[in-house]
Amino acid sequence: MEKKKNSIRLALMIALLAGGVGLIGCNNRAETLPLKPVQEQGMQAMQQSWRGIIPCADCAGIETSLFLAKDGTWVMNEYYQGARGKTSAFASYGRWARTADRLTLTDTRGKKSYFRVTGEQLEMLDSTGNRIDSALNYTLAPVRADLPLTPMPMRGKYRYMADSATFTDCVTGRVLPVNNNVQLERGYAAAGGQGMEGVMVEFNAHYRMEPNMDTGVPEKTVVPDGHGTFRPGEHCAE
Repeated sequence: MEKKKNSIRLALMIALLAGGVGLIGCNNRAETLPLKPVQEQGMQAMQQSWRGIIPCADCAGIETSLFLAKDGTWVMNEYYQGARGKTSAFASYGRWARTADRLTLTDTRGKKSYFRVTGEQLEMLDSTGNRIDSALNYTLAPVRADLPLTPMPMRGKYRYMADSATFTDCVTGRVLPVNNNVQLERGYAAAGGQGMEGVMVEFNAHYRMEPNMDTGVPEKTVVPDGHGTFRPGEHCAE
């Protein structure tokens, strides 16, 4: 009988030891599993646009139109309703990034503005990225709209070759086709432009969706609003 009890005790000890080893193995495996990094969430559509009337201190309201492109760039048009004796429409552009439910816009001067994603709408936030404590409406709703025609100051490398021109924007880094402009072509030639390098230029322009010359697919195109100022020898970092 005593021998039988010893055998039972030994079997129990072996079972307990085996279970402990199994638990240790599971813990080790859990500790070595890689953590998935939190990734920025991109906009789903190629071109998304929102519009709304933001409260204004000295006008009837600011009609704000925001356009986001999948390549990480944005364009905003702000029309000051009821403004008299001064420019009422302004446009700006830059790069956007989204983390969690917040959208961050950085313009050509490095200034940031923030929006909160609420379903299909965007809610404007204050200059620190927090909600605005107000009963007024600061939301933009999704709409279908064309890119604004309001001119914006742009700076980058202009290149003209084989009857087509491109513009490498200093702020976004994007290379975009340029709508035909005789004044820019002449200015480029007078500045000694040739080859692949291009020449730095500053001009006012707006964007427009136009079909690609080879594929016919609509693409964002720079449309100059003026002759521009060429600055040979300059680079984007300067």
